[in-house]
Amino acid sequence: MLVLGRKLGEQIWVGDQIRITVVKLDNQSVRLGIEAPPHIRVDRAEVRQSRALARSARARRAA
Repeated sequence: MLVLGRKLGEQIWVGDQIRITVVKLDNQSVRLGIEAPPHIRVDRAEVRQSRALARSARARRAA
């Protein structure tokens, strides 16, 4: 895992297509803006986990 420090307004690039910008800093949280092409899915971890659980439940019902 690469760990980087960034200040408000600074950016990180992932490859040539994904730009991550620090848009807000609070005491306990950071807000990030993520720009990526439409074919690249960007999700929070909890959303991704919820979708995986829903897919698993559908697969069990179908079996």
